[in-house]
Amino acid sequence: MNYGWIVVLAGTGINLMFGVLYAWSIFGANLSSMYKWTSVEASLPYTTAITMFAVLMLVGGKLQDRLGPRLVATAGGICVGAGMIVSSLFPSLPGVIIGFGVLTGAGIGMGYSATTPAAVKWFPPSNKGLITGIVVGGFGLASLYISPLTKYLISTYGLFASFQILGIGFGVVIISLAQLLKVPQAAPAPAASVGAAVPATISNDYTWREMLATKQFYILWLMFVAGAIAGLMMIGHLAKIANLQTGQNVGYALVSFIAISNALARPIAGFISDKLGRGRTMMFLYVLQGATLVVFSGFNTFGLVLVGALVVTFAYGAMIAVYPSAIGDFYGLKNMGFNYALLFTAWGVGGVIGPVLAGYILDKTGGYHVAFMVAAVLCFFAAVLGWILKPPGPKRQTG
Repeated sequence: MNYGWIVVLAGTGINLMFGVLYAWSIFGANLSSMYKWTSVEASLPYTTAITMFAVLMLVGGKLQDRLGPRLVATAGGICVGAGMIVSSLFPSLPGVIIGFGVLTGAGIGMGYSATTPAAVKWFPPSNKGLITGIVVGGFGLASLYISPLTKYLISTYGLFASFQILGIGFGVVIISLAQLLKVPQAAPAPAASVGAAVPATISNDYTWREMLATKQFYILWLMFVAGAIAGLMMIGHLAKIANLQTGQNVGYALVSFIAISNALARPIAGFISDKLGRGRTMMFLYVLQGATLVVFSGFNTFGLVLVGALVVTFAYGAMIAVYPSAIGDFYGLKNMGFNYALLFTAWGVGGVIGPVLAGYILDKTGGYHVAFMVAAVLCFFAAVLGWILKPPGPKRQTG
């Protein structure tokens, strides 16, 4: 058996734990109803976690390229567990921001940077999208079990005790699975004859500096920002959106449903983008996502809100699978950890803007219509960028 499948399964399992980020709408809704936090206050720990996720991806990406994925993912598991426990011990806005936002967000960023690069290095380039989709699919699928589990724990043990229970459980599982992560040994390069001239070679392995010198990186970055704003706004506020637009307390059920859509999108989009191309795949998905957001504020039944949320989160989940594959295609696998971490800063920017903007608009207008329109325009802009996106040519290096 190819050991790569063990790495894929371990990475998927780790991401199932990191997906606690997507259950924040459950925590946020309870903090607003039980502790009277405003919409903006309830978004701050989530937004902080997203920021730390993106920033620590840079650190984790660099470290896993140098030290390997096992150590980095282990450190991530320790931070995730510690952050949830800190949130339970200091039950206040600053305490939850530091615990869940800073520590747990940092741990997710560290660990997430190690799972996908470790897995794709075991498989041929033609399967890059599919393998990436499977591994990151765990992150999207997480809220399927975390949402009902969190709801049960909160009703049984209380809100802040639930942080502690989840932190201990997630920390143990992540640290255990991290021990299975490793990359294949590289085959030794053939030795050149003494005195022989070394010809110029073509390489697709870009350093981060070489990557930043290409226009394609900035096109991908802007597309990623747009998709993150739309997707994380929906995920972070879905419980409130559903309750507000339907007049019923149906948010918990919807959070579980979108987990399936979010997770399935990742291997499906990864497989399709292997055949169709990364840019074209995302172009079609962004058009679909934008069109849905244009009419979303008119959805006032459980069925309509469910369908709309499924479409938006399917496109978002697809994006999460396609972008790491695009980085591997465009800039090679050797430095993929740090190169993708640089692109992932776009997710952090979108994650800050989307949920906070939606919370601000809700507090000011009493609804989400304007937020949906802003996100829709950005999706259409990203679709245009996807249409014009072409991979950079291989760089020439002289041996």
